[in-house]
Amino acid sequence: MPGNREAYENAMNAGHNAAWDLEWMAAVAAYGRAVQEFPEDPEAHIHLGLALLELGRLEDALKVYNRAHHLAPNDPIPLEKSADVLERMGRLREAATQYINVSEVYLGQRDLDKAIGNWERATRLTPGLIPIHAKLAQAYERIGDKKKAIREYLTLAFNFKRVNDLEKAIRATQRALRLDKNNPQVLNTLRALETGGDILPPTDEATGVPARSASFDRDAKTGKRATQSRTSLKIETGESDPLGPMGESMTHALNLLATYIMEGNALDAASDALAAMEAHRQGDFDRAIQAYQKAEPRLRHPALKMNIGALLMLRDRSAEATKPLMEVVGHPQLGAGALHALGQAAFKTGRQREACRFLIQSLQTVDTNLTVDADEAAELTGTYRELLNALNSVNDEVLANINRRFIELLQGKDWKQRVADTRRQLSETMEEQGVKGVLDILAAERGDKLSEAVGAIDRYLRRGQLTLAMDEAHRAVEFSPSYLPIHTRMAEIMVREGRMRPAIQKYNVVAKAYLARGENDRAAAILTEVLQMAPLDVSIRESLIDLLETEEKWSEVLDQTVDLADTHHQLGNVDMSRETFQAAERLSNRIGAPVEKTVRIKHRLADLEQARLDLRRAQKMYEEIITISPDDERAHRMLVDMNYRQGNQIEAIRRLDKLLSVYARNKQINRITQLLEELVVLYPNDMGLRSRLAQIYKQLGRTHDAIVQLDALGELQLEAGLHKEAANTIRQIVQLNPENVEDYRKLLGQLGG
Repeated sequence: MPGNREAYENAMNAGHNAAWDLEWMAAVAAYGRAVQEFPEDPEAHIHLGLALLELGRLEDALKVYNRAHHLAPNDPIPLEKSADVLERMGRLREAATQYINVSEVYLGQRDLDKAIGNWERATRLTPGLIPIHAKLAQAYERIGDKKKAIREYLTLAFNFKRVNDLEKAIRATQRALRLDKNNPQVLNTLRALETGGDILPPTDEATGVPARSASFDRDAKTGKRATQSRTSLKIETGESDPLGPMGESMTHALNLLATYIMEGNALDAASDALAAMEAHRQGDFDRAIQAYQKAEPRLRHPALKMNIGALLMLRDRSAEATKPLMEVVGHPQLGAGALHALGQAAFKTGRQREACRFLIQSLQTVDTNLTVDADEAAELTGTYRELLNALNSVNDEVLANINRRFIELLQGKDWKQRVADTRRQLSETMEEQGVKGVLDILAAERGDKLSEAVGAIDRYLRRGQLTLAMDEAHRAVEFSPSYLPIHTRMAEIMVREGRMRPAIQKYNVVAKAYLARGENDRAAAILTEVLQMAPLDVSIRESLIDLLETEEKWSEVLDQTVDLADTHHQLGNVDMSRETFQAAERLSNRIGAPVEKTVRIKHRLADLEQARLDLRRAQKMYEEIITISPDDERAHRMLVDMNYRQGNQIEAIRRLDKLLSVYARNKQINRITQLLEELVVLYPNDMGLRSRLAQIYKQLGRTHDAIVQLDALGELQLEAGLHKEAANTIRQIVQLNPENVEDYRKLLGQLGG
C-alpha cells in the first residue's frame, strides 16, 4: 500500500545527507523510515543495505539486499551487494554463486564487461568452476582479448585434465591454439596432453611467453628436447587446410584408409586403393577417382567414400558426388567435411536450399567439435537452428548470395578463426536485432567486409576509441550504405561523444527506415532506446505510440501514453497533460488494464483537477479510485483533507474513519497514531479528531497523552455548550486518575455529574 510520498522523500534525503557525513546510524534510521513509507520500494532497501553494511551489521544487510532483489529481480545491484556481504562473512561458495547470478543479470542487459568482472570474482573465490572459466574464455574471445582468452582456455584444459576428461582438455587447448597458432605454451600444453604428460595451470604472465616446465619441453621417455615434434605439431594444428572442413576430412580419410589397409583388411582391393591414394596425394584427381571407383566394390569404407565424393565435386562432377558423400554424413570424424562438400555440390547444381542446409550443418559440426562445455554446445545448437529456420523464408536468389558467402568463409588457411568470428557475430546480431538482422548481414553487399567492419567498430567502441570507430563506420557505409546496424552504431558513437541531437536524428532516420521496411519491432526498439536518452522528446514518443497501436500492443501503448502525459506536464503544458491522461484512462478502461495502472492514471488526473481548482471533479476521481481499490490510502487521505478544506467536518470524519479502518485491518497502529496527530495539528478545534486520538493513546497505554487530548476535548465541548458531552469526557479523565484528579471531580460536580 502506498505511503506518504513527501515523508518518503524527506527520509531518503535525510539518509543521503547522513551517509555523506558517514553518520551510518542516522542513515539506517532515515532509510528505515523510507522503507516504512514504501515497503515495496527497492531503492530504499538498497540504500538501507549499504548503511547496515558500513556499520558491520552483515546479517541485517544481507536480509535487506535479498529483499531488494526480490522487489527488483532485474536490478543487478542488490545481487552484487549481497555477494559482497557473503564474501565478507566468509561464505565464499555462496558468494561465488551470487556473483555468477549477477553476471547473468548483466548479460541480460548486454553489459559484457560487468558480467566478466563478476565471473572473475567468482573464479577467484572458488577455483575450478569449469562452466565459468568456459564463459570467461568465450567472453574474452568475443571482446578480442586473446591473451586472457588463452589463459582461460588453458585453465579449462588444466581442470579437465584434473578430472580425467582428456578429450575436453584437448578441445580447450585447440580453442586456445585457434586464437594464436604460434603460442609456445599452448603448443606445449597440447603436446603434453596428447603424449600423456602433466600440465600446470597457466599464470597471467605466462600466456604470452614459452612455458619452461620440463613436462612441456622434453620427451617423456628420452628427456630430449622435442623440437622436431613441436615443429610438426605447429604444421598440423596451427594451420588449417585451405580447402576447409572438406580438405581436413580428406586428409583424415587418407590416414584412416592407409591404417585400415596396412592392418591387413581388404587385401583384394589394396593395390587399387593404394594407387588411388598415391594419385590423390600427387594431385592427379582424375586418376585417383578412377582407382577409388575400381576399389570401391571391394572396399566399402567411409574414408574411401569421402575421398571419392570430394574429388568428384572438385572435378565439377557434383551430381555424381552426392551419393557417396551422403553415406559419410553421420561419421564422427568425416561428417563435417562431407557436409561441406555436399553444400558445394548442391550450390554448383543450383540446389540453393539444400546447399544452405548442408553448409550450415557443416559450420555447426565444426563449431560444436570445439565446444568445451554443454552450455556452449546447447547455445550453438540454438543459434544454428534459428539460422536455418530464418533461411526457410528466403528466396533462391538471396540464398545463392548467402551460400557464396558461406563457401568463401570455409576456405583459406584461417577459415577456422573466421568461422568462430562469424558465428559469434551472428549470435550477437540474433540477440540484438533478431532473425532479420542476421539475414541482412549475410545477404548484404560485401558481407564479408561488413562483418570485419562491424567487429572492428565494436572493438574500438569497447576501448573507447571513438574517432577510429566512426572512421570505420564511414568506410563500411561506403560499400554497404543500406545496412542499418552500421548507422545505429554511428548514432551510438555520437552519444558517447556527447553529440546528442545529431545522435537522436540519426536514430530517428534508422527507425523510419525500419518502419518503411515493415520491421516494426526493430523500429520500436530503437525509438525506445532514443527515449531513454531524450525522455522529453514528445515527437519520438508519439511516433512510438503510433507504431505500438499498429501492432495492437495495447499494454505498451498505455504505458507510453502515461509517460507522454507526464512529459507534457514536465514541459509545463498542463492542459495537454490532462487531455493525454484522459485518453489513457479511456484506453485503460477499454483494454481492462491492471488495477494499479488505472489507479495511477486516476491519481494523476485528480492531481491535475486540484491544480485547476476543480475540487468537485477531483473528489469524484478519488471516489472512483476507492471503488476499484478500497485500500488506497492516498485517495482516502485526499478525501479527508478536501472535506476539511471545504468545511465539511462531518463528511471528513466519515472519510477518516474509513481510512482508519484500512490501517486497523493491516494492523498499522503507528500509521493511525501518526495520521491523527497530524490532523489534530492541522485542525485543533475538531472534537472528533481529539476524541479518536485520545482513545488511541489509551489503547497504547500513553495515559498522560490521552489526558491532554481529553482535556482539550472537554474545553471544546464546554465552549460549544455541550455540557453533557463535556461531563462524559471529564469522567473519562477521572477514570485515568491524573495527579489533579480532585480538580476534575469538582468540575464534574459543577456540571451536575
